[in-house]
Amino acid sequence: MASILDEYEDSLYRSASVQQTRASVGIPHSGYVNARLEKETPIFNKQRIDFAPPEKINSLVVSSNQLCMSLGKDTLLRIDLGKPDEPNQVELGRKDEAKVYKMFLDHTGSHLLIALNTGECLYLNRSVQKVRALSRWKGHLIESVGWNKFLGSETNTGPILVGTAQGQIYEAEISVSEGSLFSTNPDQYFRQVYTLEEESGPAPVCCLEIERGMEGKFFIIATTRKRLFQFVGKVPEGTEQQGFSSIFAMHADHLPSFREFPANLGFSEIAFYTPKLRSNPRSFAWMMGNGVLYGTLDYSRPDSILSDERVWVYPSDVDITVNKPISIVLTQFHFLLLLPDRVKAVCTLNGQVVFQDLFLEKFGLLTRMIKDPTVQQIWIHTEKVVFRYHVQRESRDVWKMYMNMNKFDLAKEYCKDRPECLDIVLAKEAEHCFQNKRYLDSAKCYALTQNYFEEIALKFIEAKQEEALMEFLIKKLSNLKPSEKTQTTLLTTWLTELYLNWLGILEGDPSQRNLYLDTREKFRTFLSSPKNKDCLFNNRASIYELLASHGDTEHMVYFAVIMQDYERVVAHHCQHDEYDEALNVLSRHRDEKLFYKFSPVLIQHIPKKVVDAWISMGSRLDARNLIPALVNYSQSASTQQINEAIRYMEFCVYQLEETQQAIHNYLLSLYALCRPDSLLSYLEQAGTNPNRIHYDLKYALRLCAEHGHHHACVHIYKVMELYEEAVDLALQVDVDLAKSCADLPEDDEELRKKLWLKIARHVVQEEKDVKKAMACLSSCALLKIEDVLPFFPDFVTIDHFKEAICNSLEDYNKHIEELKREMEEATQSAKRIREDIQEMRNKYGSVEPQEKCAACDFPLLNRPFYLFLCGHMFHYDCLLQAVFPNLPAYKQAKLEDLQKKLAATSQPSKSHHRPKDADTISLGKGQQSREQIKADIDDIVAAECVYCGELMIRSIDKPFIDPQKYEEEMQSWL
Repeated sequence: MASILDEYEDSLYRSASVQQTRASVGIPHSGYVNARLEKETPIFNKQRIDFAPPEKINSLVVSSNQLCMSLGKDTLLRIDLGKPDEPNQVELGRKDEAKVYKMFLDHTGSHLLIALNTGECLYLNRSVQKVRALSRWKGHLIESVGWNKFLGSETNTGPILVGTAQGQIYEAEISVSEGSLFSTNPDQYFRQVYTLEEESGPAPVCCLEIERGMEGKFFIIATTRKRLFQFVGKVPEGTEQQGFSSIFAMHADHLPSFREFPANLGFSEIAFYTPKLRSNPRSFAWMMGNGVLYGTLDYSRPDSILSDERVWVYPSDVDITVNKPISIVLTQFHFLLLLPDRVKAVCTLNGQVVFQDLFLEKFGLLTRMIKDPTVQQIWIHTEKVVFRYHVQRESRDVWKMYMNMNKFDLAKEYCKDRPECLDIVLAKEAEHCFQNKRYLDSAKCYALTQNYFEEIALKFIEAKQEEALMEFLIKKLSNLKPSEKTQTTLLTTWLTELYLNWLGILEGDPSQRNLYLDTREKFRTFLSSPKNKDCLFNNRASIYELLASHGDTEHMVYFAVIMQDYERVVAHHCQHDEYDEALNVLSRHRDEKLFYKFSPVLIQHIPKKVVDAWISMGSRLDARNLIPALVNYSQSASTQQINEAIRYMEFCVYQLEETQQAIHNYLLSLYALCRPDSLLSYLEQAGTNPNRIHYDLKYALRLCAEHGHHHACVHIYKVMELYEEAVDLALQVDVDLAKSCADLPEDDEELRKKLWLKIARHVVQEEKDVKKAMACLSSCALLKIEDVLPFFPDFVTIDHFKEAICNSLEDYNKHIEELKREMEEATQSAKRIREDIQEMRNKYGSVEPQEKCAACDFPLLNRPFYLFLCGHMFHYDCLLQAVFPNLPAYKQAKLEDLQKKLAATSQPSKSHHRPKDADTISLGKGQQSREQIKADIDDIVAAECVYCGELMIRSIDKPFIDPQKYEEEMQSWL
């Protein structure tokens, strides 16, 4: 194991060197560069609003991007922050000394309540310009309003709660009429539902909040200077519009649940954090005398919505007697405290001040801080200036706090997009788990970090935690890149050795049987993992050596199957005499090469199953490669076992229709050895055409001769057309077989007669059966009695041949008569031919004087001409001109020669002094020669009509214009 670790350290030398270099320049140990390209902006980014109020700012509220501020004594300024350049100014129309005490704006930004210090209350809707007094509210100094977020709309507030400085809680509803600006009374009703008290009596209602939980349950939170009350109750479905009187009525006889703290600021304020628009708040922060009570809101609780409460005391520099906080705002992870000259942001996770912003004296004292819940912007104002804070990436450092609190899951959630921070969290979690002896969890975390591999591995080795080390290596292996092949190889090998060691330990302990089975399953999953397949395949030799060194043959076979190393699997089964299992592997994976290699062994033990497997493979196996296995098997096996070899060979020949000569020869040898009855049927089925026979004829003949199968030899002789040898051998077996052989040479009567003579001689001389010899004469028409008589001995009487001799004489007489008849028919035919010739000599045709040549269209009688039976007439020279180009070359040459001879005979004699008798004789001879020449010319030229004979048929594909003269002809037409 140590050697493998050393190898892995060498493979990681470069990456380790890089990490050491980073550490030397101050980069964190995790290996990530924790640098920023520019200065990071603060979480709370302050912006001064470019606004110079004409009068001092008394109050400011903002909601749903709608901002309202009270200026001076009688002015109200409304600004739609989506259109900041279009402010709207409204006059309150007050002539008395009344001043704005507080303003309240609902969640939609539509309903504005203006509380005056004289106990009066004004109302302004976003859609109107005129402020209206709420007459029913007169005489009450309004401290807080609980808006109805569930039934309120732009024209109607729905039932709302109003808290007064005298501790009363009123339920009211304000509605804007659709027909006119306002109805007679915009305040629909105003009735008291409860009074809040402290130990000294009624106390101002500082804050009110209405929230709805599950199943129609409502939670109402109300605060005084020192107490936080909760009213919980259900409002029946469909009666929500009737208000919350029923909830307060439940607490008429007893106090509701509340939290009380001794210190007193003289007021209190509660803030809520809502993650998304129109969803329930998730957390709260109550600013009171002892500090800030922070917690979450759990709507599933039956009696109290507050959960996970804790009190964060004020920072040390905050003295509630001198510079007590004025306002509080809650964000996701911080609450902001407004002091007279500064703003402090405290983290809700650890109570630490993470941000402080000091304001210059020239701006004046800070008056109020509020948050727009819809856009999560924070507003602060003095009497002269308005500021706005943007919250940016508030959760950027939350991971550190969760990590320090050992809340690692939350820490990872808030740094999942920052790998350098995630690595730190994982390393801290891994160390924490290790110290608490949660080694498996520690290994999983360490595997995801960039810490030095060798340090972590040695850490688990020293703690003797092999199971955790294996978990670490598995996770590390799964995180490696495909290019990191060396590391993958070393980790895979090391894991294999660890698994084998662990399995060896567990296998010897019967009490750990279940753990052994579970570990074995994990090891097999590791070996069969697709991600490790390539690495295991490339290093399978090392894995085999490890498995062999541990003597784990079971997993060696399992690994071989995964690697598709079926040769090793089959060899293992054969070595352990598990022949059926070996054959099952072969049949399942159907590898032809493995069949060829292991068939010689398997067929010795399970021949029938092996042959069945061969047959199931069909044409995928080449039977020629299996013949050696069959030969070895058949030499040592009995006849019954040889039948299995014959069965496979018959399958190849008859089912697969194999044509390989080796296969047919081997089947032939098996037939000759064990099944002589099947031998002849096989030969006959193969046919007698040598070109379509797939076995070797000479080998088959020699094989059959060696085993004495004469019928088969006769058949082979017949196929080889060695009829004499076939008859000679057949005569040793059966005369009828010899007779069938003698009739085979149908085209060679001489040979056929010779073969029948052999049969007759055998019958006469060997069998001495005269009747059978006479039967031979009737079986073959070529044999005559005179051909057979020499074979008989001299003492044989003629009585045996009397009938045959008579039949022979009758045949001769019939033949003579037939010859006479043929001679008479020939004489008559010759006579008719001579008559036809004479008739042709006397045949003539008539030519009219106006007839013209069919070729030149000139009068026919002007020159020598030819008249054909078809009626066409040609001048001699015209016919010669048409026929000559189409004659074969040798006829053209002969015609030219005849024309020369004819011209020579036409010249007059140069001698005038010849004797008269000699001249007559010479003329006679010349005249005869001339006629013969003309007849020869006629035979060539006038053999047939040039228009009706074969000459015209042969010239049908000849173009009308000679291709060689085509261009010249085409130019002549232009």
